[in-house]
Amino acid sequence: MFSKRPALISLAAACVLAVVLVVYLVAMHRARADIHAAGDRHLQIIALDLESVLEKFETLPFTLAYHPDVPNAIARPNDRDLVQRLNLTLQLVQRQAKVSAIYIMDRNGNTIASSNWDQPLSFVGKNFAFRPYFRDAIEGRAGRFYGIGNTTSEPGYFISQPVHAQNAAKPAPPIGVIAVKISLSEFEQTWRSSEEPIALADASGVVFLSNRTAWRYHSMRRLDEKERKYVDGTLQYVGQEIRPIATLNKSDQAGFGEHLSKPVGRLGWQLMLFPSQARIHKSAALAALAATLLLAVAGVSYWAMQQRRRRLEERIASRMALQRAADELERNIAQRTQELLEANQRLESKYAKLKETEHLLRTTQNELVQAGKLAMLGQMAAGMTHELNQPLAAIRAFADNAVTFLGRGQGDKAGENLAQISAASARMGAIIGQLKGFARKSHGTVSTVDLAQAIQASALLLDSEFRRHDVQFALHIREPVQVIGDAVRTEQVLINLMRNALDAVEDATVRRVEVSLEREGGDALVTIRDSGAGIPDQVAPHLFEPFFTTKASGKGLGLGLAISSSIVQAMNGQLTARNHANGGAEFVVRLPGAAEATNQEGGRFASA
Repeated sequence: MFSKRPALISLAAACVLAVVLVVYLVAMHRARADIHAAGDRHLQIIALDLESVLEKFETLPFTLAYHPDVPNAIARPNDRDLVQRLNLTLQLVQRQAKVSAIYIMDRNGNTIASSNWDQPLSFVGKNFAFRPYFRDAIEGRAGRFYGIGNTTSEPGYFISQPVHAQNAAKPAPPIGVIAVKISLSEFEQTWRSSEEPIALADASGVVFLSNRTAWRYHSMRRLDEKERKYVDGTLQYVGQEIRPIATLNKSDQAGFGEHLSKPVGRLGWQLMLFPSQARIHKSAALAALAATLLLAVAGVSYWAMQQRRRRLEERIASRMALQRAADELERNIAQRTQELLEANQRLESKYAKLKETEHLLRTTQNELVQAGKLAMLGQMAAGMTHELNQPLAAIRAFADNAVTFLGRGQGDKAGENLAQISAASARMGAIIGQLKGFARKSHGTVSTVDLAQAIQASALLLDSEFRRHDVQFALHIREPVQVIGDAVRTEQVLINLMRNALDAVEDATVRRVEVSLEREGGDALVTIRDSGAGIPDQVAPHLFEPFFTTKASGKGLGLGLAISSSIVQAMNGQLTARNHANGGAEFVVRLPGAAEATNQEGGRFASA
């Protein structure tokens, strides 16, 4: 028996070593899988954040390309006032959008205007025809490119769009290019909080963003001849010698090797995260140590089991099992509680941000509506002054006459003059009351609005303008109709449309504006028709776009129809425009009647 003990001990030791080795390998595999899964989730969050920033500015150059000053400046680069106005516009948009730069180039790549026109390293006068984003845009498609600026030496992401001449027939060749430069350096600052290396590489494998400074502008592998010619020809990383990361010092290479990657953007970029191998081995070592301890405990327990009675052994085993279950349950409860608390905090934070954003949007929209009303009051100021001066002059004349008649003892004639004074005062009070009602700031109160009264009140405010410009005004109330909405904003829409009709007939031979109200089914239809030149075909698609106007500078901001359309849509209605068959333009406001509006889903209307 004693001769077998050494063999049994050796066999047991070999089994223990085998078990520990297996546990180490299994734990290392599991730790690698867990760390990779966590890294993949982390990488997904970073990728979504990066994609969001890249996509946020995709439409900015496309939208700015339709600003009328952009093609005009390219066509007339020697018009200093025009170019300076465009410089200021680009600078304002750049500051509001928080991008690095916005600049305009002609078809040869020469910069005409730029948001950094007043900076020492201005783009104005520089030529960027060698950049891929310029070549893509001048060929009629969107351009995208990341590189170091050869003027500012600052890296950035460039988005470009072609610029077409105004009123050019499609598909006309571009006359220039507009580009937006975006800085991505904030991502590097955010990534520095991560202990694991994070890198963003282009399609050639060149790292241009990383929380490891030494890796920046180094490649994942050695570039082939074609890739190197492309980088050198486009000056993508001007002033940088692109060498593989493997050529760096051992200390700078720390963390480089096995990695996770996800595609990002539209240029074939790869976002990479390099999980820590030390953590994997440490987790495996801890698991092996735990296995060793468990085996040791098992051996001691086995020896003790031989020394104790079976009942005592079962009691100890039961107690240990219950304790482990309780500890595991307690840990699970604590972990789940912590996860729920963190999730709740994130939801509360997002909800607060959403409420704050919604409040800001509503406040901005209300201020914009009020600004439109005040601008309209400014346009009507001259006519209203004339309209009020006439009753004032009449009041003074009648007052002087009344004094004279009283001095002669002719009380009845003095009374007639006083009655005329009262009538003139009432007329002035009515005009001032309408102005005060129109100018007051709307609080979005929803109530029943009598459209006939709203039309008559709006016409009263513009009556002096119609008479001053010798315009025939015809009002046809075929059937009174009530709608649900904001009375002040409803009058704002009507006044804006009547004012536009008045402007439209300014140069017409026959100056006539007609307003009619009728019911069609359950809807109310307000039609404003003028005898002007009508709506040009090229203007019709952009009629309700913000800041689009065909009026001369100083006669409008291009916001009237956009605000009016927004107000009508908030009342579940529709504002449309067309050319009448007999000439002139015709705007139609369609609103659901009060009975129909009450039956709308939820019975509520959004505030414009």
